[in-house]
Amino acid sequence: MFNPRMHGFGHGGLEEEHGKVYDHTVVSRMMKYIWPFKFRVAVIVLSMIVYSTCMVVSPLVIKWIIDDHITPAVTTGNVGSLNWAILVFLGVALVQFLANITHLRYLNYVGQEVLFRLRVDLFKKIQSQSMSFFDKNETGKVMSRIQSDVHQLQDVLQIVVHSLADFFSLAGIVVTMFVVDWKLAIATLSVVPPLFVVLIVWQKYARASFLRVRKSVATINSGLQENIAGVRVIQSLNREKVNASKFDQTNAENLKANLQATRMSAILPPSVELMTALGLAIIVVAGGSMVINGRIEVGVVVAFALYVQRFFDPIRGLISQYASLQRAMVSGARIFQLLDHKPDVEDKPDAIELPEVKGNVHFEKVNFHYNPDTPVLKGVNLDVKAGETVALVGPTGAGKTTIVSLLMRMYDVTGGSIAIDGHDIRDVTMESLAKQMSVVPQEPYLFSNSTVAGNIRYNREHVTQEEIERAAKAVGAHDFIMKLEKGYDTELQQRGGNLSVGQRQLISFARALVVNPRILILDEATANIDTETEVQIQKSLAEMLQGRTAFVIAHRLSTVRNADKIVVIDKGGVLEMGTHAQLVAMGGLYARLYSYTLDPSEAARAAAK
Repeated sequence: MFNPRMHGFGHGGLEEEHGKVYDHTVVSRMMKYIWPFKFRVAVIVLSMIVYSTCMVVSPLVIKWIIDDHITPAVTTGNVGSLNWAILVFLGVALVQFLANITHLRYLNYVGQEVLFRLRVDLFKKIQSQSMSFFDKNETGKVMSRIQSDVHQLQDVLQIVVHSLADFFSLAGIVVTMFVVDWKLAIATLSVVPPLFVVLIVWQKYARASFLRVRKSVATINSGLQENIAGVRVIQSLNREKVNASKFDQTNAENLKANLQATRMSAILPPSVELMTALGLAIIVVAGGSMVINGRIEVGVVVAFALYVQRFFDPIRGLISQYASLQRAMVSGARIFQLLDHKPDVEDKPDAIELPEVKGNVHFEKVNFHYNPDTPVLKGVNLDVKAGETVALVGPTGAGKTTIVSLLMRMYDVTGGSIAIDGHDIRDVTMESLAKQMSVVPQEPYLFSNSTVAGNIRYNREHVTQEEIERAAKAVGAHDFIMKLEKGYDTELQQRGGNLSVGQRQLISFARALVVNPRILILDEATANIDTETEVQIQKSLAEMLQGRTAFVIAHRLSTVRNADKIVVIDKGGVLEMGTHAQLVAMGGLYARLYSYTLDPSEAARAAAK
């Protein structure tokens, strides 16, 4: 298993891997995905061995035809046996052809199946990660692992199999050459050591070049994702030229990295061609003199010439595959690094199912930090009775959203505890906890390739159409939904782009209400809604909150006046607590914040300070 700290997860971030030419860990981990197709792999290996054997045998057949059939036919004029010799050669060629087709067909099938399973596992792993993972990793770099790296890993199986075939062919060729004539074999293969010296020096510099390419690709993906996701803000601030200039710099770095890698890759093929030419020259000179002296026959020289070509073909193939193999090994290491990364928040081995709760929530001395040096919550104590509506108010960054995030177990407390109906939420399964609550975020997120009804029902297949419409009516969304082209069956564009912000938020309210949650969380849920829609939602809130424990985060204090309990959060702690009237009478921070809503000029003066 990969060591998280060694592979860049010590602080939760994804980092680049320094690739190896061959990483046994990656290959052995790949075997888990290959093993279900062991029969097809056996066919691949067998057909590869047959193909390589034919590659080695073919020059011997040609030697046999020349020395035992063509030469006698020239002197005797009897060509009868030559026909049979040609049939033998064609038979070897046919077997080689069939073995190659079989090997490629099964290889591609197994490769695609392995990639399918890898993508499924990666998607599940990403879905199971804690929020801290997404806080520390850019979306573009995560996507690069799922898309680019998996695509690169597609080459591993093919390269490994082809490399084995190449090594098998090389071994067969060398052995056969020494069996046929060991002196000529030594002379011919004398060009190989210099080639390996070139390879050793080259790979030292090539590795850094290929890693630089991987880094630049990840950076480009990250920049593209950020600019596409934030295109509205970019255009509204007229940042297109600035962002284009920054992307040009990133793209230029990618160009430089690829050009450097291309230059490194361009060094080897000419080196191999030079060694091939030298090998052929040695055969012509040394082999020719041996034929003249009567030590060997002409067929031996022809066979050796073919063997030199076939000897350097696998080397040429291995060299051309070097860059792909190293990229694939880097990608494989990055993929398995991600697959090995454990979420910060997980179910305990003995976690129990949370039974249906009444909704009593208790925070006891809760501490939390994202960074150990910067505490976010300090000793928060809060007791909420079932059915109460609790409003969390306070300055930006005080810790309001963190409190409800801890309640949903998006993060785990770093000190203290949170209990629902007496059950510590760390002792229950996350799935059973999620079933007891619903959340309406500040930014309504709707899913494309789904209908309005599908978005309200989302992940709750048991919800009926009647229940969907009842929830939509409760939040005041039914009327505008029915005016859509296909009503509840209207397909939504990306993130609900064919609806207004207010309409998207109303659907989010309906989604939260449709499962009848015991605990409801509204995180600035009315912040992006116009006044008319807000009035409509305020009328619906009484029904939404009835009989439920509710946590309402709001900066518009007018929306929380009727809460059973208002908790003022400041600098990570509970500063004040009470009803609206009690807090106004106290004359503290809440009273001051509320006065700003009544007197905008006072709010402006406070902001200026």
